[in-house]
Amino acid sequence: MNTNNNIGQIIIHVDMDAFYASVEIRDNPALRGKPLIIGSLPHERGVVATCSYEARKFGVRSAMNIKEAFRRCPQGIYMHPNFDKYKAVSEQLNNIWNTYATVSQRISLDEAYLDVTEQAGDWEGARRIGRLIKQRTLDEVGLTCSVGVAYSKTAAKMASEEDKPDGYFEIPTSGDFVDLIIDRDVSVLYTVGEQTAKKLHEAGIMTVRDIQQHQELVVRLLGKHGRWLTQVAFGIDDRKVVPYRPQDAKSISREVTFQKDVRDYELLKDVLLLLAFCVEHRAGRYSLRGKGVTLKLTYSNMQSISRSRLLSFSTASAVTLYREAVQLLDTVDHQPVRLVGAGLYNLAQGEQGQMVLQDLFEDPGTLESQRKELLDALGHRYGLDFAGHLEQIYQMDTLHKTVEYMRKHFKGL
Repeated sequence: MNTNNNIGQIIIHVDMDAFYASVEIRDNPALRGKPLIIGSLPHERGVVATCSYEARKFGVRSAMNIKEAFRRCPQGIYMHPNFDKYKAVSEQLNNIWNTYATVSQRISLDEAYLDVTEQAGDWEGARRIGRLIKQRTLDEVGLTCSVGVAYSKTAAKMASEEDKPDGYFEIPTSGDFVDLIIDRDVSVLYTVGEQTAKKLHEAGIMTVRDIQQHQELVVRLLGKHGRWLTQVAFGIDDRKVVPYRPQDAKSISREVTFQKDVRDYELLKDVLLLLAFCVEHRAGRYSLRGKGVTLKLTYSNMQSISRSRLLSFSTASAVTLYREAVQLLDTVDHQPVRLVGAGLYNLAQGEQGQMVLQDLFEDPGTLESQRKELLDALGHRYGLDFAGHLEQIYQMDTLHKTVEYMRKHFKGL
């Protein structure tokens, strides 16, 4: 392998190994060596969030329907995720990783890109940093990670996946990258999912080499995405590591899946109120306001629909989001519903000086009065103190449990 890095940047991709499952095994060593599946329970609706490598031997994988996972691995140990715990561990990990990066880009709780060009100085320095990250992650957090060191983001991600679990792999140059993947299936490339791979396969484009040899066809089939793939197939990727900032989000939403289909749309409206408060809470953390409202439904036949509406003003108010989402709900076919979601889009950070104009549309006093009225009415219907426990309901686990309680105790209006 050529170890002369003349690309101008050195990027590390760190990816934890079966993160949720590994945290649970760390905290309960009795789970070690057993097929552990984190996500929904077998009798519930939902999917696998992640699973241990022992479970993967049975064909279980992330995003798999939980019923299919149980069919393949009935002897598995099934657990709900503990997101508060995972977020706390994630903060520990990022405190370690960021030590070595000029810029870090957090992709998820367990994954990040690190630009180590300055700290490393050369390829040997990058190799030393990669090894240090692995060792400190194990010593200080008690978990293993896989590290890829490369000249680009695409190559770094490929490298971290090359030798999982607890792997370390280097791809110093574009030539090394192409040599590694040239005769692999097109699905090896980042952003090529199942449907894209199928479309390419049907056109006779099976491998990365085929992409190189049929660039015009790939672009005709996939447009802008195809143009990107023709570049990556030659190892070209000059994207920079860009810090993730929650305030740069284009949309915020929250959704829940019911354990049994919901037929009464008055119950859906009650659930939309809780979702609206969850969205308001997240928007408020980053001073975000949206000019559009979205409603998402998945019916019992798995058909998903979405409805949206642009507003003449920007908002972060749960009352406004709820009111608009309910109006959108009244426009859809009233079939049994499996999932409901609500959100804001066209987001921007609000400025205090713009609030006078905002008050023309949303009087703060009126909103506060409506907020109290809605929560009091919801609490009365279900015998729960929603107003006093919103902070808990913002948490995913509590939200799902509350919604299920509401579904079981709903008596109509």
